[in-house]
Amino acid sequence: MDMKFLMKQAQMMQKKIEETKAELAQKEIKVSSGGGMIEIVINGQQEIKEIKIEPDVIDASEKEMLEDLILAAVNEAIRQSKELVTQEMSKLTGGISMPGLF
Repeated sequence: MDMKFLMKQAQMMQKKIEETKAELAQKEIKVSSGGGMIEIVINGQQEIKEIKIEPDVIDASEKEMLEDLILAAVNEAIRQSKELVTQEMSKLTGGISMPGLF
């Protein structure tokens, strides 16, 4: 194979990856826990954009339950965001795993 061709392909792939990362920053996923009492909005770069807590769930005597609901929602949001990244990037790589690329 021609080295210039390979370099050009690598540059094109890098550009597509950067474009996809920018698109992922704009995509948002909404996750809830506790039957909608806690709602988390996260983007495709695992940045939490919003946390909503229903007033009914705020009770000092139920502090641990509230913490558990928030933790569950945040962890699920991160999991779904990572899954979104994997799906979008696999479109670029044809499903081939490229650790450290994203």
